[in-house]
Amino acid sequence: MKKLCALVGRHRRLYFKDRGMLISSFISPAILIVLYATFLAKVFKESFVSALPEFFTVSEKIIDGTVAAQLTAALLAVSCVTVTFSVNFTMIQDKVSGARKDLNVAPIGKPTIYLSYFISTVFNSLMVNLAALALCLVYVSSAGWFLSVTDVACLVGDVVLLVSFGAVLSSVICYPMTTQGQMSAVGTIVSAGYGFLCGAYMPISSFGEGLQKVLLHLPGTYGTSLLKNRMLRGVFVEMGSAGIPEEAVNGIKDALDCSLSFHGHAVTTPEMLLVMLGSIVVLGALYFVIMKLDKK
Repeated sequence: MKKLCALVGRHRRLYFKDRGMLISSFISPAILIVLYATFLAKVFKESFVSALPEFFTVSEKIIDGTVAAQLTAALLAVSCVTVTFSVNFTMIQDKVSGARKDLNVAPIGKPTIYLSYFISTVFNSLMVNLAALALCLVYVSSAGWFLSVTDVACLVGDVVLLVSFGAVLSSVICYPMTTQGQMSAVGTIVSAGYGFLCGAYMPISSFGEGLQKVLLHLPGTYGTSLLKNRMLRGVFVEMGSAGIPEEAVNGIKDALDCSLSFHGHAVTTPEMLLVMLGSIVVLGALYFVIMKLDKK
């Protein structure tokens, strides 16, 4: 345990020592919030208003709160996963610099070494994404606050869950990499494509039926829906209190991917949690198998 804690501390110090990576990790979510609020918010608002029947009268606060909750949930869903790839750069950097050779000849088991990379990635990514969550909550409060204390607590738990998923996913993908170029290429691909694959940038309900079936088999889809359900729960309650029919509220839930159907089965929030937990366990087992099969 002492060796593991020492290695985790060492990886975290290296992360803080790299000022460029540290600053970029924190500033990226802030920039995305500004961009989302500046450009996407207007598009989402116009799309949402145009989808409402003409005879519905919805207050401006509910509309702005819905848009802000949807945008921040999408931002967190992407950030929790993509930031871990940047943070996990230490594992590749050690191979490039030759530091891994020193660790390999030290009296430390290989599982301990790779577990230390995973734990440090979770800690560092949590630090960034919890700060991003705080910024998102500030933005939501300025647009329309409908969250309860329980909702905020659940959001913190969901961020921890998604960061753990992103950390183990990045560990599996980054394990065989040996150069900074490979890591940069993978990080770029993940940053560009993950938001679409998980339904963050565009709801999967707007995709074709065939693509929807494919995306419903990916755990990231359920992680995004989980965050949207947390962020929008209070908004939906307020819609019901404002007199909007339940059928209309359910239609909005479907359009925003808060209600997912897997082969005709309506996926509940606890089931989404189980999907994410199961994915972490499966990827963790795969990470262990890959490590054991590596004879180098």
